[in-house]
Amino acid sequence: MADTIGMLRPRTEVWPSLRAAGTWALRFDTFPHVRIGGLVRGSCWLILEGHEPVLLEEGDTFLLGNPPPFVLAGTLDASPRPAERVWAAVDNGSVRIGPESEEDLHLCIGHIAFDDRNAALLTDLLPPLVIVRESDPHGRRLAQLIDLLATEVGAAAAGGPLVQSHLAQILLVHMLRAHAAQTDRPTGWLGALNEDGIGSALRAVHADVAHPWSLKELAEISHMSRSAFAQAFKRHVGVPPLEYLIHWRMSLARDALARDALSISELAQATGYLSESAFSTAFRRVVGSSPAQFRSQARQPRAAAIGN
Repeated sequence: MADTIGMLRPRTEVWPSLRAAGTWALRFDTFPHVRIGGLVRGSCWLILEGHEPVLLEEGDTFLLGNPPPFVLAGTLDASPRPAERVWAAVDNGSVRIGPESEEDLHLCIGHIAFDDRNAALLTDLLPPLVIVRESDPHGRRLAQLIDLLATEVGAAAAGGPLVQSHLAQILLVHMLRAHAAQTDRPTGWLGALNEDGIGSALRAVHADVAHPWSLKELAEISHMSRSAFAQAFKRHVGVPPLEYLIHWRMSLARDALARDALSISELAQATGYLSESAFSTAFRRVVGSSPAQFRSQARQPRAAAIGN
């Protein structure tokens, strides 16, 4: 999980806390790739397009993957107004709705964006909405993280943005763990990490991506027969083992090419290919362009940014 999230280059922004009283509703626009938040105190409704309204209560946390527009509201009959306008009026690290003396809600929310080139590694595994109740086995830990995050947002202390960013990413990891544990749907590599045999194979692949892995070798690591391993891997991850290996190698290659970190021949060797031509063929098949074309296209936005 750390390998994948690190390669996604997460960029976090934690908004000032919301403190509200009375009748209120806020509409949030679409945002790639993840919105995340939780209730420090009180309760409110989360209304996501295409879903039934959900009542969030104190200590609950939520995650929205590539969410469509959604509404947070004190009551279901309140008329929503744009959230960004409300957050434009920040007061001592918080935004307020209604009289301060009557506040009965304290909510912390932020968003996390990833490098678009590899964002699908995570966002394709997420449903539009994940809720972890405080009563969930993971819930208390998440509630404590939300409380720490809200405290840090309101402190205006030195290094605050750095601490907030790290706390938000820790919150994301714990939300992903909770989601993988609470769903009976396939969750790709995310859920497979919790499976003893399949998880061992995945960790081995991630630890040494240049190794010439075979189905037989991965099955032995998982203490399973080749046929049982192949079936279990596809059931949990969604693709056959060697196809997963190729796509993981190409994800690493896209990241390295975008950062211009290695030459193409060095990258071929680092990702387990015996020749630059074999690597280029695999890259074109998965990505749709040659490594050189991909690197050239990735350089253009960087050059434009430097020029500005």
